Amino acid sequence: MAKRPQVKHKIDRRLGVNLWGRPKSPFNKREYGPGQHGQNRKKPTDYGVQLHAKQKLRGYYANIGERQFYRYYEEARRRKGDTGHNMVELLERRLDAAIYRMKFVPTIFAARQFVNHGHVKVNGKRVNIASFSLSDGDTIEIKEKSRSLALYIQATEAPDREVPGYVEVDHKAGTGKFVRGPKLEEVPYPVQMEPNLIVEFYSR
Repeated sequence: MAKRPQVKHKIDRRLGVNLWGRPKSPFNKREYGPGQHGQNRKKPTDYGVQLHAKQKLRGYYANIGERQFYRYYEEARRRKGDTGHNMVELLERRLDAAIYRMKFVPTIFAARQFVNHGHVKVNGKRVNIASFSLSDGDTIEIKEKSRSLALYIQATEAPDREVPGYVEVDHKAGTGKFVRGPKLEEVPYPVQMEPNLIVEFYSR
């Protein structure tokens, strides 16, 4: 648990963005990469730009593994419509992403741990798999004892994030509903995400 903030900070500095829009991000003070050559980076190639877009989206969702991330791309490609937009929707259907959007936890990293530790129920059944994919209309419930955790109280009272329209939430009851899969423009990313470049990256 103690290493999680350091992980976030390393990702921010490596990617050169305040990926989660956090006020304590080191990028707010040093807008360049780590290391002695961090301020002298060359202009990226097309491949580098595409890779950067992939790393941003991967990193945002608690730095999920490359193999799992590629599976999201493959599933998005099989579906009708824009592959990049489909990919974002699939990522937002993750259980850890949903409880983060509902402000039950302060960070996406905390969301993964919160789910893994068994604090969450989906449609009345305990689910401890962070990557569990939600369907439209699924209900989420935080166990009653878990609502007294400082983590939960801190997140629900935080004024710095708003709950997006594709989820509904009742913080007092500790319940939420995943209404529908979002469109790309509805997802409140603090930085610009470019899923079209990720599609180009995997299509090379």
